[in-house]
Amino acid sequence: MSLQDTGSGVALWRQVADGIERGIAEGRYAAGERLPGEVEIAEAYRVNRHTVRRALAALSERGLVRAERGSGTYVEAPRLAYPLRSRTRFSEIVGAGGREPRGQLIEASEEPATRELARLLAVRTGALLVRIEAVRLADRAPICVSTTWLSVEKFPDAGRVFASVRSMTRLLDHYGVRDFRRGSTRIRAAIAEATDAARLDLALGRPVLVVDATDVDGDGKPLVTKRSRFAAERVEFLVES
Repeated sequence: MSLQDTGSGVALWRQVADGIERGIAEGRYAAGERLPGEVEIAEAYRVNRHTVRRALAALSERGLVRAERGSGTYVEAPRLAYPLRSRTRFSEIVGAGGREPRGQLIEASEEPATRELARLLAVRTGALLVRIEAVRLADRAPICVSTTWLSVEKFPDAGRVFASVRSMTRLLDHYGVRDFRRGSTRIRAAIAEATDAARLDLALGRPVLVVDATDVDGDGKPLVTKRSRFAAERVEFLVES
């Protein structure tokens, strides 16, 4: 097809963006599918690559596509419905939506508990904690970056275990914790910091939903506390009573 900057006032990049968006809406490009490369799109629309880049950037800002470094541009899946309930499990939620849950360990380290972390985990200030940084994905799309703290005394070598099982549920099961529930949840909006934006494949300035949560055992004793930063354009929270 050939585009022209006619008297309609619609710029070429917008016409390209609209054409790709129609392709997504009509099912020619499925969720999670890699779009044709810039050269191929440019040839199809008979425009230059700068025009294509601007069109893809506009679609990315609207959350319709996602660029992966060194891989290409992919159609974003519909927002993940993420229930917030007493028993919240990332792998179960993602799996129920027909998508494959994955966890990737970024870093595991040990650090002394601050006063606030000590309060949340019911340990003494300065007690040694395991800190786990991880990114969680649904299929190829990064959904959230999480920072989780656990007591070294209760969960020795938890970083190594998480690297192996890649799931907090399976990690707790490794230590004999068969079930747990959400003790508290706090949610606020924020702008993604540069490091989180890179890990979530978000443009700088994009919003995230920050969830601070503490999970407890059957007796109400704290097990883990975490801070998760969700890509706001990829999830919608459902609060269940």
